[in-house]
Amino acid sequence: MGTLDGRVAVITGGGRGLGREHALLFAAEGAKIVINDLGGAPDGAGSDISAAQAVVDEIKALGGEAVANTDSVSDWAGASRLIDTAVETFGDLHVVVNNAGILRDRVLVNMSEEEFDTVIDVHLKGTFAVARHAAAYWRAQAKAGTETDRSLINTSSGSGLHGNPGQVNYASAKAGIAALTQIAAKELKRYHVRSNCIAPVARTRLTVATPGFGEVMTSTENAAFDTWHPGNISPLVAMLASADCRFSGHAFRVSGGQVGLYQGWTMVDEVRSEQRWTVEELASATAHMPASPDNTIPGEHVKQSSHHKDN
Repeated sequence: MGTLDGRVAVITGGGRGLGREHALLFAAEGAKIVINDLGGAPDGAGSDISAAQAVVDEIKALGGEAVANTDSVSDWAGASRLIDTAVETFGDLHVVVNNAGILRDRVLVNMSEEEFDTVIDVHLKGTFAVARHAAAYWRAQAKAGTETDRSLINTSSGSGLHGNPGQVNYASAKAGIAALTQIAAKELKRYHVRSNCIAPVARTRLTVATPGFGEVMTSTENAAFDTWHPGNISPLVAMLASADCRFSGHAFRVSGGQVGLYQGWTMVDEVRSEQRWTVEELASATAHMPASPDNTIPGEHVKQSSHHKDN
């Protein structure tokens, strides 16, 4: 018996990297899966069904059930077709894993409108579009009297939660995904839907050029454990997808064998007045506050750089 027996899942970006690892583990745990992947390049250009179909073939060879879908998640009608594919093929939908993504890195002063819009389109709109059509189906099922656990799992990033130079488009999208996740948890609870997001650190097509990520990283305690392997991320995703999972509204950081729980934006200092501040008074009262925030990750063991990408 697998932890996902009988669960039907949609996994976007499922043809490679993190998505492929998620799909293989989900299948091993008994889920029926729609593998969505446009099959494009890391910057989003082009399309190719072979990426999604190859994972479907792997799963079927192992005795699992899966079907390929190559719709673009940022296309409104395509996102709807993706959800319909799961319901029409397997009879229901329990889990959506929004994982699809691209990169078009550039510093703010050099970024073009097209580079910004394209990344926002795939990451933020794509996450919204797939979640929106899934939510509509889940609401209809709840109103029809079907009380079944549903799970929405989105992919954010440390780039969005902490800020990473050179990725204003990507980081903006990932921060938006974290906010979308929390709102979805509050709005969809009445329909038996849980919503969480992850901020993964792993070796993928989008991170392999980052110094250190292209090599196997092990520790002195366990030389057989590859810290950057994308498969390290998938057990958390599978746990969040399981019917008996209790988490909702959370963001998790996951890297190697480390899983951390974020608390979100926290006010760490304040000044108060019983009347409207003057500019001079406010400048004086806030003089003790740090000029720049400390957005480092507590216990961070990954060397940060302007080229660091979490997804």
